[in-house]
Amino acid sequence: MEKKWFTISVYSENSVGLLNRISGIFLKRHINIESLNVSKSEIDNVSKFTIVVYTTDEWVRNIVGQVEKQIEVIKAFSHTDEETIYQESALFKVASTLLFDERNIQNIIKESNAQIVTVSREYFVLAKSGRRNEIDEMYQQLKPYGIMQFVRSGRIAVSKAEMQISAILKEFNQ
Repeated sequence: MEKKWFTISVYSENSVGLLNRISGIFLKRHINIESLNVSKSEIDNVSKFTIVVYTTDEWVRNIVGQVEKQIEVIKAFSHTDEETIYQESALFKVASTLLFDERNIQNIIKESNAQIVTVSREYFVLAKSGRRNEIDEMYQQLKPYGIMQFVRSGRIAVSKAEMQISAILKEFNQ
């Protein structure tokens, strides 16, 4: 079977230990979690896990089924990249001298639509939001000049199609 990128959205109660149990489901199947984000969802008192994996349709269906068996999980969904709108964010810390002495740095910032977050005598920090490949490209462009620090967020995503989670919760509350 062909592997591809999937975004798994898990709606759950906010419960201690749930992240550990969910990650264990991936561990048992030897599937690496490429990106993980946990945040408040559009529903009060419900958290949303956004998990990105590179696997097959069959494996992602199995994983979603296992995740949904967790008591605190309300519902889990999987989507391909084509079915979602997603972004990541990254911060790049670079030596300040480069900002003024290296003209190409300014071009990289402008062409990549990055923002300068802060500037000090020793360093400046750039913020870049976009798709993973856009952040990777900016990383490769800045790497020859020296990156002092780099950090990237997990994917945040919404599905293009309506997810029926609100309707599901209304049924439980009736």
